[in-house]
Amino acid sequence: MTAITSSDQTAKRSTRRKIAAVLAGGLVLGVGTMATLASWNDSEFASATFTAGKFNLEGAVDASQATFSEHATSGAAGGLTFTAPVSLLTPTDVVAAPYAVRLAANTTNNATLNLVATTTTGTVTNLTYEVIKTSTAGCTTATTAGTIIIAPGTPVTSVSGATPIALSMGTPTTTAGAPAYLCFKVTAGASLAQSQTGAVNFQFQAVSQ
Repeated sequence: MTAITSSDQTAKRSTRRKIAAVLAGGLVLGVGTMATLASWNDSEFASATFTAGKFNLEGAVDASQATFSEHATSGAAGGLTFTAPVSLLTPTDVVAAPYAVRLAANTTNNATLNLVATTTTGTVTNLTYEVIKTSTAGCTTATTAGTIIIAPGTPVTSVSGATPIALSMGTPTTTAGAPAYLCFKVTAGASLAQSQTGAVNFQFQAVSQ
């Protein structure tokens, strides 16, 4: 039988202390893990609403060019009032009619306006026209001052070479924008046929900027 010496007992006690220290370390690690799992968390939210602006074009066909309304389709086209003798044309006659366009109240963008098309019914041969942008309301056969939108001599079936028109929204936007005053002048050609009759629709289109 082997005798247990005091040095053996000391070694065993040292081993037990090391094991206890390891277990204690394990307990410390366990407590640390539990603290991580119980961490605080919180949330924050943000939102936004997106609303489109408004864009609306309107025109005036009255002589004072002051009564504006919408003419959004060819079927609802505003009737231009030409000077005499629009119903009794003879070769070389010239007739004129005023028109005005503007951006309606609550429009939220400026625009570029273009004369983009004409559509006709009946016979409109030997009829040419021009369009002048003037600085004030009013239009007669003698009107010449202003910006040429459609050059003289253009067939009423064409919008070739049309000059764009800048339109500004109102300031504030709750008011209508400043009007662009236009003067239409139509000339009967030398070969105008007797009793011919026809109608023309002019289409303007505004593009927001």
